[in-house]
Amino acid sequence: LEPDLVVKRQEALAAARLRMQEELNAQAEKYKEKQRQLEEEKRRQKIAMWESMQEGKSYKGNLKLNQQELESAASTSSTVPKPKANKKPLRSGGYNPLSGEGGGTCSWRPGRRGPSAGG
Repeated sequence: LEPDLVVKRQEALAAARLRMQEELNAQAEKYKEKQRQLEEEKRRQKIAMWESMQEGKSYKGNLKLNQQELESAASTSSTVPKPKANKKPLRSGGYNPLSGEGGGTCSWRPGRRGPSAGG
């Protein structure tokens, strides 16, 4: 092969590798920044929870309110959740699996005693 072609190909390969490495470094930097922001948000929530606990308030209620605020700010869609319809119970109120009444037609019986029939 021609030495000039080999040298050009190696230089192009090195330039491509350098470009890919720079892209990877930029992505890693973005990821680190995102993780830093998440850690800061968690720290703020912990501080708010601690302060509300010191004041004698319910900290779980504040946590739920903060999450709802974040969700409402994040999702500004026009979809409205459907109200749940009244569901009928799966079984009648008198169902008791320990008594033989109220169940279906199925009944459980223990297996035969004795050695297994393998062999």
